Amino acid sequence: MKEKVNVTGVPETMVQTLYARAKETKKQNAKIKDEIAVELVEKLDYNFSKADKDKAMNYGVIARTIVLDRMVKQYLEKHANTVVINIACGLDTRCYRMERKYLHWYNVDLPETMKIRSQFLTETGPVYQIAKSAMDEFYVDDIDYHGENVLVIIEVLQCICVKRILEKCFLLLRNHSRR
Repeated sequence: MKEKVNVTGVPETMVQTLYARAKETKKQNAKIKDEIAVELVEKLDYNFSKADKDKAMNYGVIARTIVLDRMVKQYLEKHANTVVINIACGLDTRCYRMERKYLHWYNVDLPETMKIRSQFLTETGPVYQIAKSAMDEFYVDDIDYHGENVLVIIEVLQCICVKRILEKCFLLLRNHSRR
């Protein structure tokens, strides 16, 4: 039985990007493989016609996925015991494509987004969900960090916010590790 998902505005992009990855995965000569995205799309009762029409968004999602998967994989191969913080994660499934390459993986997003994420992705073990804004200085309290390498992924936030969020994230982690 399919589950109805009601999202509009900015949160709707998380469903559309999930669909783009699933659609690409099903192609004969797929550039990415995201079987979890395929499984999730099959569970959703959602009208994907908008995502089907937006070719530029689809190509952009696939290009970003290829590039970021490669960069994250290379970083994790060089840096054992890395703590990954995926800010504004939506329904991103990179933590599963990079499985067993990291110490802990924290998916951070707004509470309403994480509510939808938790409906479809049961995250346990080294993968954790933090239902807080990236601008909430207390989200780092939920991160088990003791001086390990940190990789912060910010894939979809507006570029204007990225510098400010990164600065805040690292300042908070530095202060948190001093406790």
